[in-house]
Amino acid sequence: KFGIPLGITSVVVVGGLSREEQGFKLRLGCEIVIATPGRLIDVLENRYLVLNRCTYVVLDEADRMIDMGFEPDVQKILEYMPVSNIKPDTDAAEDASLLLANYNTKKKYRQTVMFTATMPPAVERLARSYLRRPAIVYIGSVGKPVDRTEQVVYLIGENEKRKRLTEILQRNVNRRLSFSLTRRKEPMYWPKVWRNLDSTRVHYTAGKGRSRETSRWLLLRTAPRISWLLPTSPVAVSILRTSVW
Repeated sequence: KFGIPLGITSVVVVGGLSREEQGFKLRLGCEIVIATPGRLIDVLENRYLVLNRCTYVVLDEADRMIDMGFEPDVQKILEYMPVSNIKPDTDAAEDASLLLANYNTKKKYRQTVMFTATMPPAVERLARSYLRRPAIVYIGSVGKPVDRTEQVVYLIGENEKRKRLTEILQRNVNRRLSFSLTRRKEPMYWPKVWRNLDSTRVHYTAGKGRSRETSRWLLLRTAPRISWLLPTSPVAVSILRTSVW
């Protein structure tokens, strides 16, 4: 949407899709690579991609990746980055004139950006290892919810939960909603809730593995409008909402 008018080519590198096809696109050349940690390591190890000219790295949801056990993968990816353009840990790194003078040359400093909702020790450790003199930017007030977010807590008994969930879904029939329960309770909740809903408006995502991930992705791409997304975990919510929903 933004890259084509600017002549910028981007390639998506994720698991569940053909590595060879992704590798072919990488070898044609691109300016931006959007990747998941595991598949990115895969294409790096198989030499589909080299990062010796990479000058900009973005780690999105760094805390989530750490929580999911991807810290070793992230560290391994950063080790593939070139060391010739690392920003010096001196006052020269803050010299604006020097930064601008080298902006269009091979001496341009590598910039690493980390987006994180929280700052657990593991993320701080990663930042200290790979960021030099970082600028820390806070969006909104630290520790406070976004003003546009309305948080509602329902204090109800266990036996009333399914009835209340059905009422919420029926009240918000024209909105897009996503829900997540513990995996222990999913088989008990969703089949009974579905009986009172229009099944064409509901999609239930379950299971692990590349084949199922691909099937879910293709279904959501080709299916009619889906109003209610019922994933098996908060991670699934994030993946599906940001990619196709």
